Amino acid sequence: MTKMIAGQALVKVLAAWGVDHVYGIPGGSINHTVEGLYLEQDQVKYIQVRHEEVGALAAAADAKYTGKVGVSFGSAGPGATHLFNGLYDAKMDHVPVLALVGQVPQPTMNTNYFQEMDETPMFSDVAVYNRTVTTAEQLPYVVNQAIREAYRQKGPAVVIIPEDLSAKEIDYEPVKTPNVVVDSFKQVIDPKAVDETLKLLKAAKHPLVYAGRGLLNARDELVKFSEQFNLPVLNTVPATGVIPTDHPNAIGTFGRLGSKSGFEALQHTDLILFLGSEFPFAQFWPKNIKIVQVNDNSFDIGKMVPVDVAVLSDAKQFLQAMIATGETLPATDWLTANRQNKQNWNTYLAQLAQDDSAGLAPETVMRKVASMVGPKDIYGVDTGNVSEWAVRGLPMNQHQRFALSGLFATMGYGLPAGLAGALNADKGAQAWSFSGDGGFAMVAPDLITEARYQLPVINVVFTNNRFGFIYNEQVATGQHLYGVDLTEADWAKVAEGLGGIGFTVTNKVDVENVFNKIKDLQANGNTKPIVVNAIIKDDDPIETAFMPLDPKLYGQDAVDAYAKKNHIDLTQQPALGELLRAKGDNL
Repeated sequence: MTKMIAGQALVKVLAAWGVDHVYGIPGGSINHTVEGLYLEQDQVKYIQVRHEEVGALAAAADAKYTGKVGVSFGSAGPGATHLFNGLYDAKMDHVPVLALVGQVPQPTMNTNYFQEMDETPMFSDVAVYNRTVTTAEQLPYVVNQAIREAYRQKGPAVVIIPEDLSAKEIDYEPVKTPNVVVDSFKQVIDPKAVDETLKLLKAAKHPLVYAGRGLLNARDELVKFSEQFNLPVLNTVPATGVIPTDHPNAIGTFGRLGSKSGFEALQHTDLILFLGSEFPFAQFWPKNIKIVQVNDNSFDIGKMVPVDVAVLSDAKQFLQAMIATGETLPATDWLTANRQNKQNWNTYLAQLAQDDSAGLAPETVMRKVASMVGPKDIYGVDTGNVSEWAVRGLPMNQHQRFALSGLFATMGYGLPAGLAGALNADKGAQAWSFSGDGGFAMVAPDLITEARYQLPVINVVFTNNRFGFIYNEQVATGQHLYGVDLTEADWAKVAEGLGGIGFTVTNKVDVENVFNKIKDLQANGNTKPIVVNAIIKDDDPIETAFMPLDPKLYGQDAVDAYAKKNHIDLTQQPALGELLRAKGDNL
């Protein structure tokens, strides 16, 4: 045993779990935890953020990028309440994080002391594990158990630490039990589930896969399964990259953030293999179709949509079992038409990128970024219209990593995720963040954090001086446009004032010149964060939740009106139904 303050023992536990950095801001009620970080700074790096929310969001992004627990801390009272956004993001996207929360010293608890709050019930809804330490000696044990529960239940664990306890000297002995992060056993898949799925696949005329985050570590298996059974694959937005975005069988995603090819595939499918997801918008899928849902959480099966076959299983191991059958399906006109539809959609996006006659198109910026990214680059993506441009334009073809706020969908996520990306990036990889001007304004001061730690994140800010996503909703519902306009800010100058490098782009020529300058900065070992203030045209991105382009389904007049409004050339963007009928498939 070794004598040390309990705050230092706490940090030793973090290091034993492989945690190499934590985020937070010091405070009177967390100071001896910070002292522990000082004493163990060779093992665990302390990242001083400028707002606890940023630290908590970055910790959630850490977990999304790596699968490892992310850690942040806050002092009692306001430091604690600032953590909630990041913790709810972790809860709803099912990733392991640990929040260390300061509390006033035990003798002053329950006395209406300065910054004292009853913190345990505050975190009862968000936390999978929520404990207040009652003795200094138990602090290492409780933190160890919190991390175990964060991994086991895939969510946020909270440890509340009265300041006097973390300051007390204790006898510390490292935990002997090995750390177990994931189950190492091989699951036995029910042969009946495999047989039932094969039977439905063989009977289906238009089958497809809808893949979620549960398959993010199973790209090879998903590709093999898709090719063996000749199936088109859609993915949820948070699962972007679950199949390479340039794979011919990858046809995009469904919903407002998606693709024409994704929307139309769902209109004509008769069987969906719903794998590793609790996709909330599944309730909008067609009703008279067969669904096989595979999930390792029984609560998620049938939660959003009724299913015909329920498979309680890890989705990766289920795919392995399906592949092992040796069965296959022939390539069909259904697969060919979906591939062509996706190619046509990609052509449409490329055409948008070429036109700046009405102002800079976001697609122009994304297309330039796509030409620059490396095989291991990391993307942090904010919430709003920027999510659409990122999902549609960022390549996820090699070993790139991608994080956004999926189900919680909090604004202000991009910059913290980019910061986390830089801390988790492999050597030579570039971290990027993509934000709208509304979300970026919420967290912009933490550019200082990127500058302080020499994290050369490239932060792209799409500026149109409005909350674009909500503006579009107010227009669509006939509301008055109220509260959605933003006061203009020069984000390039803000970057310079906070220790970074700023550029502004307003057209295609600017984009080419500025990103070439950024390439030069990268080549010369730049260590400063970069902000590209992209002043874009006011047009909203084309919505893909409903695209009436099939005259058989919607009538020619409706198709013509929709195509005219959205500048769609029907000769280049025929509906999937048209492509199928041209092949003799009368649906």
